[in-house]
Amino acid sequence: MSIRVKIRGGTVTNGDPTLCLSCKFATIVKGPSLRDEVVECGQLAYGHGRITFPVTSCNVYVERGHPSIREMEEIAWVLRSNPKKNEIGFVKASTLRLRDRFVLVEDD
Repeated sequence: MSIRVKIRGGTVTNGDPTLCLSCKFATIVKGPSLRDEVVECGQLAYGHGRITFPVTSCNVYVERGHPSIREMEEIAWVLRSNPKKNEIGFVKASTLRLRDRFVLVEDD
């Protein structure tokens, strides 16, 4: 019987694709040869965002397909009550006036 243990921050497996390929903040430009690739990170200081190595860990990584707070607010259902009519129920956030919406701070 063998036990498999994963150590965080341990040795990185060579050959794993860079996180930048699937990150929302990355701009990746590829040329005709395999070496012709430029990766820029939008989260690093302006003009200093070039990444020259495969990234294996990043504290500001966000999956490219992950919706923003604004996108989630547009599809959200909001619980509202109307004490005058003695009603309670869900309504689409997109049907509410802006001042009636609870807007969260943008995450990106």
